[in-house]
Amino acid sequence: MANDTSSDSDNEIIGARVKLFGHEKPIHQVLGGGKVADMLLWRDRNLSAALLGGMTVIWFLFEIVEYNFVTLLCHISITTMLVLFIWSTAADIFKWKPPQIPDIILQESFFQSLAYILHRRFNQLLPMLLHISCGIDLPIFLLNIVSLYIFSVIGSYFSFVNLLYIGFLCVHTLPIVYERYEEEINNWVSDMIIVLRKNYRSFKKNYLNRIPRGPVKPKKTQ
Repeated sequence: MANDTSSDSDNEIIGARVKLFGHEKPIHQVLGGGKVADMLLWRDRNLSAALLGGMTVIWFLFEIVEYNFVTLLCHISITTMLVLFIWSTAADIFKWKPPQIPDIILQESFFQSLAYILHRRFNQLLPMLLHISCGIDLPIFLLNIVSLYIFSVIGSYFSFVNLLYIGFLCVHTLPIVYERYEEEINNWVSDMIIVLRKNYRSFKKNYLNRIPRGPVKPKKTQ
């Protein structure tokens, strides 16, 4: 009878295949379905490549050249103003077309989409972390504890700028990798969770359940 129960538990674990993020929608809709999602999934390759190149240049200037932020900002502003001044002066002298300054550099919708995604993901992540912290699913709880500890150790070996750049690379590349290999990644995550749950059940059966417990006191009825 115990073997049948154990077999049923194993079948239950194996049958509980998970889908990463717990979603059935395409990853494009999960990311918001707007311009930000297009950029993260490289639907607009020119924009995505330009953003990657720009962030790489910024990382190079701060981490390799060791520019100060205020100094870099002032140098960029001085260079931009000098280029526009020379262009505008030359346009008056040689009758060239003067520089056209757009009224809006960045569209408001871009920041709205970005803020919406960050707000939505934060509201999903925080309740999930609080739910895991209650210890309802101990294997997932232990996995998160170990993962956070590993990240804390990694963080002690990198500067803040390096961590930001590594995080940007992950955000800029992992969504498209997941979109292309969604089934393989879901299967790999499912297998890992199945192994963790089986090991936890074995640990609980062999060790936790053998811990003596005192008698449960009946509740007093008024």
